[in-house]
Amino acid sequence: MEPAQIGEHPGAGRSGLEVTDEAPGTDPTQGEPSLAEGTGKPPVDTAIALGRRLIGNLQEVMLGTPGALTAAVIAALSGGHLLIEDVPGVGKTVLARALSISLGAELSRIQGHPDLLPSDVTGVSVYAPDSGTWEFRPGPVFAHVVLVDELNRTPPRTQAALLETMEEQQVSVDGESFPLLRPHMVIATQNPLSQLGTYPLVESQLDRFALATAIGYPDAATEARLVLRQGGRFALGELQPVCTTGEWLRAQEATQAVTVSPGIAEYAVTLCRASRSAPGVRLGASPRAAIWVIRSAQAHAVLAGRPYVTPDDVKAVAIACLAHRLLTEEGVEHSVTVVRRILETTPGPRP
Repeated sequence: MEPAQIGEHPGAGRSGLEVTDEAPGTDPTQGEPSLAEGTGKPPVDTAIALGRRLIGNLQEVMLGTPGALTAAVIAALSGGHLLIEDVPGVGKTVLARALSISLGAELSRIQGHPDLLPSDVTGVSVYAPDSGTWEFRPGPVFAHVVLVDELNRTPPRTQAALLETMEEQQVSVDGESFPLLRPHMVIATQNPLSQLGTYPLVESQLDRFALATAIGYPDAATEARLVLRQGGRFALGELQPVCTTGEWLRAQEATQAVTVSPGIAEYAVTLCRASRSAPGVRLGASPRAAIWVIRSAQAHAVLAGRPYVTPDDVKAVAIACLAHRLLTEEGVEHSVTVVRRILETTPGPRP
C-alpha cells in the first residue's frame, strides 16, 4: 500500500500521516554497509524516545494536523529547516511556538515586511566610544529556533541574509564570521494566495528548506474544539518542554545513525534525477535535495520506532522534500503531481 505523504502544498489535496509504532523486526539492511556505520553517534533509541514525546506534546496544542506535526518533528530531528505554506489563521505560528517550547529552545520571531533590512536579521556592528572599537550586536537569527513569519514579504536582499545562516550555520559581518547556536532551525511561513507586496522566494532559498508542508483547514468538529480553546493559546501557555537543547542535539546525532542501505540511497537519488527530466519541469531537484530526502527518511523511521530506513520512509517524505524545490511551468500543484508520478513509475530497491 502506498504510504501517506507528510506534507503537500495548498491546492494539491493534503493527506496527513500519523506515524504509528512498529514492532521491531529484522533489519533488511543488516550485513550491508550503511551510511551510519562507524559514526560513534548516540543510540537511535534516544531519538525514538524524543520523537514520541515531541509528537505527544504538539498534539496538546495542534488539533487535526498530523501531517504538519510530523513534518515539524522530522525537521527538528533531521536538523533541517521547515517552510509552512498556508492561508492565514490556520496555526502556522502556533505550531512554531509549540515546537520551540517542546524543545526547550530559545525562540526568536522575525516579522517579514518590505522595510526589513538584512541587518535586522543578522545583526550589526556598532561603534563603542568607550573602547574606541566596533562591536557586533547579534540579530534575532542568533537563536535555536528562528521563526520568520511571512518570509515572502521581505525584499530579496533581506531574504538573502538567511542563505548563509541556513546552510553554513554562521553569520558574516564586516569580514568576520560568527557561529550560530546549535542546534539551529529556521521555520518560515508564507501566504500562498496574496501576491500584493510579496517577493517570491528564489530557488536557492527554497532549496535550503529541508521540507515544506501545509496545515490546512480542520474539519467542523475540530474547528469547534479550536474555537473553545482559543486556537490553542490556552494549551500553548501551559505547554512544558520535553527536552533540553542538549538532548535535542543528541537526538539529531542519533537520527543520523539510523541505518541507510546503499539501495535506499540509490533510490532517493533516482527519484531526484527523474525530476530533472520530467515533462514540464524547468528546474529539478538538486543533489542537496537527495541528501535531505535521506535525512528526512531517517527521521521518519525514528518516528516509526525503527533503526533503519525502508523505501516507504522515502516515499512518505518525498513530496514534502521535493515538490517545493521544483520549478514547473504550471506552478506548485503541478510540482506535487510530478513527484507523485515519479513515485508511481520508479521501482523501489529490491530487498
